[in-house]
Amino acid sequence: MRLPFLPIRIKIMVSVLFVVTAVVSVITFTMANLFHEDKRAYINDLASIVTLNTAQECHALLVGYRERLQAYARIIDRQELPQEEKAALLKGLFEDFPALVAVSQYKDGLEVATAVDERALAEAGLAKEAIEEQRRGDPLPFDRIQAGDVFVENSTLTPKLPTLTLAIRDVSASGAGSTTISAIVRLDDLLAITRRSGVFDISVTDSSGQLLAHPEVGRVAGKETIALRPEVVALDARHSAGITLEYLRNGARTIGGFAPVGFGGLFAVAEIPKAAAYLASRDLLNRLLLVALGLLLASAVAGLVWSRRITRPMEILSRATGEVAKGRFDIQVQVKSQDEIGTLASSFNHMASELKDRESALHEAQAQLVQSEKLAAVGQLGAGIAHEVKNPLAGILGCAQLSLRDAPQGTLLAKNLQLIEKETKRCKMIIENLLKFARQEKTILEPTDINRVVEDAIAIVLHQLELNQVKVLKDLAPGLPQIRGNANQLQQVFMNLMINAQHAMEGGAGTVTLSTLPSGQDRVEVRVTDTGPGIPEEIQKRIFEPFFTTKPTGKGTGLGLSVSYGIVKDHGGEIRSESPPGKGATFVITLPVLTDAVNHQAPDLPAVINLT
Repeated sequence: MRLPFLPIRIKIMVSVLFVVTAVVSVITFTMANLFHEDKRAYINDLASIVTLNTAQECHALLVGYRERLQAYARIIDRQELPQEEKAALLKGLFEDFPALVAVSQYKDGLEVATAVDERALAEAGLAKEAIEEQRRGDPLPFDRIQAGDVFVENSTLTPKLPTLTLAIRDVSASGAGSTTISAIVRLDDLLAITRRSGVFDISVTDSSGQLLAHPEVGRVAGKETIALRPEVVALDARHSAGITLEYLRNGARTIGGFAPVGFGGLFAVAEIPKAAAYLASRDLLNRLLLVALGLLLASAVAGLVWSRRITRPMEILSRATGEVAKGRFDIQVQVKSQDEIGTLASSFNHMASELKDRESALHEAQAQLVQSEKLAAVGQLGAGIAHEVKNPLAGILGCAQLSLRDAPQGTLLAKNLQLIEKETKRCKMIIENLLKFARQEKTILEPTDINRVVEDAIAIVLHQLELNQVKVLKDLAPGLPQIRGNANQLQQVFMNLMINAQHAMEGGAGTVTLSTLPSGQDRVEVRVTDTGPGIPEEIQKRIFEPFFTTKPTGKGTGLGLSVSYGIVKDHGGEIRSESPPGKGATFVITLPVLTDAVNHQAPDLPAVINLT
């Protein structure tokens, strides 16, 4: 018999509910038994833990106070320190010890110096004289402050500024007599420790039971005293960790935990009325049952939500794969999670994007190949036309030269014939260079004058650039060493760069500058700079890629810079672009020179020539 179809989300929800129900049932049953078996042990242990934790935190806090004062006492007692450094140390003590309100130094029981945080006193409505009056009315018991020991007492004057007095006698003080440091410190940190429990009434007392810290600041300011049983007072002498007792406090049965702080004879106390303790236990059990029901409800909702969140993307991916199978590569799946499903969706999106890009690249490559074939045919046709035009030009040049022999010098006829001769020679040179450029020949690297190659490349494209209002400047360094290269291929590189610069200006007036200069000991550099709009930063990294072009379809093949890059690399050189935003573009070509280039230096040429 075939089972009925159940969606995955229902299976997940049922599984989650089953697991949560089982776990919560076991926990609830176990906790109920524990509460009913030994409530008293639980409360006693809890009181002990709270008391011990409180004692440890108070000990760590007060030891930190003592170490700061000891460090200060040992430094301030050094006789070789000038008063300015001591004053700076005192200022640093107040900055490093924000709880410090006042500090005094005593020598053999006599006060030497006192510093007070008057701003803290003013905020509490006290004056410096109040501190001095308290110190006179309740002087330090120097006979009880042993070397290396500490004295602590409640010195609160107002509930706005609860404080304690902490005094130490430094065992390492130098010189005659003894040094005692007394500090009045805020109780804020100790009060914060006593307020952390929402169940127990936590306090810190001295050995006489006087409150030093309590959640109710009024009781601390009133310096209330609680009665400590003899066994509690004896804890400090026996170095015991702590004790838990049941006793009467104000007529109510109370459970209390006591632990020595291990500092200045202080004790940490955590109290709770016995009735409230059992009420808390019952309340905790009731809350546990409510939490169990809440967990069941929350798990049911979470199971539905999470199961849908898991299965919904899978359904979307299934439909998306069907669309891709139909040839729709522009589809994207929205990714909302960072788990395996999200990774799968991201991979699908990446696959669809790659398929779309490859389809577009394929169509573009086909179009570029068609355009390349057209340009190749135009190039062959142009070479044939140039060859045919060369012969008539030779005839015109010969006739002009013969006629010039018989023409009287200085006449208009002679001048016209000279102009015809000059321009015919120029046309003939351009056609010869064009034929040389178009000729299919094996690449042979031979000693080459780079300045001459630049001159020939300019001669071929100069007329085209001038027709488009682009001036050509050249700045050729004289005496450059020769390179090993192919003049025809290098001409192609320079012509491509100049024509690209003219296209970048989009019919506007501008300037293209070709310059040559030495680059180090073994290279020469050719720079082609234009005054066009420059190359956007986002496409600079792609300009040398085959078939990459920013021109409209049919206007360019995207092969010019790629071919130029390959030619320069074949010559052992480097080509790069420099294009600050809005400041034109510069292509820098560096080529290695001949090892014996000293013997093949080019003739000197003018430094800067304006060709227009």
